[in-house]
Amino acid sequence: MTDQVVAIDPVHTFIADTVKTNDVVLFMKGTPDAPRCGFSSLAVQILDHVGATFVGVDILQDEALREGIKAYTDWPTIPQLYVKGEFVGGSDIVREMFNAGELQTLMVEKGVPLGQD
Repeated sequence: MTDQVVAIDPVHTFIADTVKTNDVVLFMKGTPDAPRCGFSSLAVQILDHVGATFVGVDILQDEALREGIKAYTDWPTIPQLYVKGEFVGGSDIVREMFNAGELQTLMVEKGVPLGQD
């Protein structure tokens, strides 16, 4: 047996705990106050615009987290948005949902309070 089979992956445990204990989580490059890529910046702007309180997790601080989040969702790109524990998608999907009004609807349906812009 390999160590990976025997041990529980601490990165996946961190990710699962983070998305379970926060209504809205954005795994991103940089922080909400200082995004380090255009896609992360766009996702932050959209979440700020709809007034969603969210937790930003900087994947650039830890290589294991950077690779772990991609494996966790089987989604190859960052940022990744979670609402009430459910993976929503990356920057393009978040933008498309926002433009169609679907992101706001999803958050309201899941009981996420939205502020006014």
